[in-house]
Amino acid sequence: MAKSDLKQESFVKKKTRAAEVIRRLKHAFPKAGIVLRYSNNWELLVAVILSAQCTDKKVNEVTDKLFRKYRTLKDYVRADPSEFAHDIRPTGFYRNKAKNILSAAKLIEKKFSGKVPRTMVDLLEVPGVARKTANVVLGNAYGVVEGIAVDTHVRRLSQRLGFTRFDDPVKIEQDLMGLIPRRDWFKTTYLLIEHGRATCQAKKPACFRCVLSDICPAAFTFPGSTQPS
Repeated sequence: MAKSDLKQESFVKKKTRAAEVIRRLKHAFPKAGIVLRYSNNWELLVAVILSAQCTDKKVNEVTDKLFRKYRTLKDYVRADPSEFAHDIRPTGFYRNKAKNILSAAKLIEKKFSGKVPRTMVDLLEVPGVARKTANVVLGNAYGVVEGIAVDTHVRRLSQRLGFTRFDDPVKIEQDLMGLIPRRDWFKTTYLLIEHGRATCQAKKPACFRCVLSDICPAAFTFPGSTQPS
């Protein structure tokens, strides 16, 4: 798909193309879903906060020990900030993450009776929670779908597919919500993440084996994309 075609693409055609993207990715990644490990809604929230600017693999390595050391919300409320920051250090930005998680624990205990909020409005009051985190928690914890979680993979693929021209996650989410049926919002995040990891990497996308190459305006145009030799 040429860039000139993209400029002339109508909203209706873009919606049709978005539907085809989702259809193909569902076929390619039928088991796409969250890979963070947790045993309750609070641990899910902690894991998602830790995942910012960090791989899910590393988060799971850290939480494997963390969740055995801090077993209840009370343990986080009473945690020593310096010790807790040390415990999550491998996830990066650990001081800020520690501050947010421990503050979140105190707020949830005091204002929400120790339970992770189940609405977008309430979750956005929690330290360390923006729409991306809230969407992930609501969808996986309660089956509540308010939008589309936009992480680095979702942002990159949305731009390459011509579904948005923005860098701001909130604006990208709005564009995607306008193109993709609500029934697919929750799944869309994980489909794009899986495709981003497997094929459409940031530096060297493998366009030659991409199931979307014939309907992607960025196919083979990215300087680092790989093609068959």
